[in-house]
Amino acid sequence: METTLPILSLSVAAAASAAAAFPKIKARIELSRAKHRSLSGHSKMSRRVARLIPFYEFEGDDYFACDGAPANVAAQRHDGFFRLAGLYAARYAKGRALTKEAAERISDLQFTESYRVPFQFSRLVRENLGTSSFMQSSDGVTVTDLDGNVSYDLTGSYGVNIFGNDFYKECIGEGEKRAHALGPVLGPYHPVIAENVTRLCQISGLDEVSFHMSGTEAVMQAVRLARYHTKRTHLVRFAGAYHGWWGDVQPGVGNPIAAHETYTLAEMSEKTLHVLRTRRDIACVLVNPLQALHPNASAPGDSSLVDSSRGGNFDRDAYGAWLKKLREVCTERGIVLIFDEVFVGFRLAPGGAQEYFGVRADMVTYGKSLAGGLPVGVVCGRKDLMRRFRDDRPADVCFARGTFNSHPYVMTAMDEFLSRLASPNFRAIYDGLDATWNGRAQKLNQMLTDADLPVRVANLSSIWTVKYTEPSRYNWMLQYYLRAEGLALSWVGTGRLIFSLNYTDADFTEVAERFVRAAEKMKADGFWWHDAGLTNKRIKRQILKEMLAKRFRR
Repeated sequence: METTLPILSLSVAAAASAAAAFPKIKARIELSRAKHRSLSGHSKMSRRVARLIPFYEFEGDDYFACDGAPANVAAQRHDGFFRLAGLYAARYAKGRALTKEAAERISDLQFTESYRVPFQFSRLVRENLGTSSFMQSSDGVTVTDLDGNVSYDLTGSYGVNIFGNDFYKECIGEGEKRAHALGPVLGPYHPVIAENVTRLCQISGLDEVSFHMSGTEAVMQAVRLARYHTKRTHLVRFAGAYHGWWGDVQPGVGNPIAAHETYTLAEMSEKTLHVLRTRRDIACVLVNPLQALHPNASAPGDSSLVDSSRGGNFDRDAYGAWLKKLREVCTERGIVLIFDEVFVGFRLAPGGAQEYFGVRADMVTYGKSLAGGLPVGVVCGRKDLMRRFRDDRPADVCFARGTFNSHPYVMTAMDEFLSRLASPNFRAIYDGLDATWNGRAQKLNQMLTDADLPVRVANLSSIWTVKYTEPSRYNWMLQYYLRAEGLALSWVGTGRLIFSLNYTDADFTEVAERFVRAAEKMKADGFWWHDAGLTNKRIKRQILKEMLAKRFRR
């Protein structure tokens, strides 16, 4: 009996401990199941994997035959590459010289120049296919570089350029005239800010506004306010989504420190909705509407084009239905729903993504285009969420300030932008917008099909991405053929093409013809050779073998 009682007590204690631990274990399993299966859904794992990848590069014959291409195809590729290199050397002489000089002291340039293509190919590209990082002027839908080369602008200025460079020049120019009397006086407001606030509240359907210096800062403040008012710790972001380079919203590769209060979950997933319904520590959910083009996938760039598995497909009805479900769950659980419209801004509709998808958020962040082309970040939110202090606890505040918040020149340029946006004549630009850009994408895809080229485009209105239909390790080369045909791309290459809305049908036809011509030249140079055994799976296995061989020096 004396022996049995201690054993019984221990058994009861163990059972009680197990019972207490079970809900936590269950919640943890449910959280894990709600993560996307890719590395973009597993931030900690992606950082670990990134540290394990060794550097190696192709040289000599391997550079043009790493996919097993025969000698004659490798020779074709070699000749095509260096023929293109000769064209670049002649066409971009001044711009390349200045870029090389500037890159020695501008770390941003060092980064972008190194990560335009998969790292195995980077050095030879930098040495031979460098273009100019400098532009001299813009006009209509074109830009002109230091060497006088005129190119159609497909960069979109990283999302800023919705209505055309000339439009923003006018906003900035007129804004400068209005701000000149006050000048760069910081602290006091320029009186035009009152008009901006009124319009922003009307556009967003929300109560109050907070101004910041960048989209990243706006997102930081929105998340901070959500945590402050809900008294909860964690934010939810979706796999692959970009919300700026602040640590809590970029928990994976690129952030040297792990984020501990961030859940990266799968978008368009019932398992994610279950997690939101059952956990008590979630303050807010961040949505970047741009992800509708490639849910759960990271922002596409040609540096990650190791094969042809890049995807992209926009389904407005499906994504809208997902956002409505998300809205319902957040309302039910008191979770703050934040729309990060810094990138898409007013590209989809005059009222932004909220109007486009028919879903009202609790807070919205804007940036980029809003200030007529000048740097800005804005948070619009419900009155109860925007308050930064408590009346009954004077020391309990949610602090956010910035030296250049509400800069007079930014505010007057913003008023110019918002005044134009409010004009009925100007709003006509949105009439039939989806039909226009969907039709243009279909037109280019048909041209590519007719020419038997292994390239297609997918689009979210005027934001496009390029997809590749046949397995290849050389898809990244297309960006250099496109530039040679006078199409200006951002440093991510064919991952993101952004058209301004002032493109006419004639402008687009010229771009489409140049696009097809570039792809035909690339095909003629053998870069899309493949045999029946070359699959995306085989390419990935080959890359894994290369990495293992390098790591273990075989």
